[in-house]
Amino acid sequence: MLFISNHVSIPASEIELQAIRAQGAGGQNVNKVSSAIHLRFDIHASSLPEFYKEKLLALNDYRVTKDGCIVIKSQEHRSQELNRQAALERLAMLIRQVNIVQKARRPTKPTRSSQIKRMDKKKKHGQTKALRGRVV
Repeated sequence: MLFISNHVSIPASEIELQAIRAQGAGGQNVNKVSSAIHLRFDIHASSLPEFYKEKLLALNDYRVTKDGCIVIKSQEHRSQELNRQAALERLAMLIRQVNIVQKARRPTKPTRSSQIKRMDKKKKHGQTKALRGRVV
């Protein structure tokens, strides 16, 4: 059971975990031990509330496939159990992130005094450059 919030949790039967061999350097151990974890979670077939499903499917993330599956690969740890926990935590963080509503940005304008200060500074800089010219 993966807990997302107080009211939302995902049963372990909906999460598909598969042990695979990790990539990269590591010598003999990496070639014979399947320590990396490949996690697949089908959004459509899950028991998540509709709000979460809609937001996850609309998410522009490389981990969400076109057919509505979340794919996470974890291979940063040497043990399979730590990689399993890391993959599950990343899935939970992705789903929690969807629930956060961004505050709407209100466009602002610079104040009148800051505009006047900016123009004065530009005039002063221009006068300084004009004084550097050739003396006739």
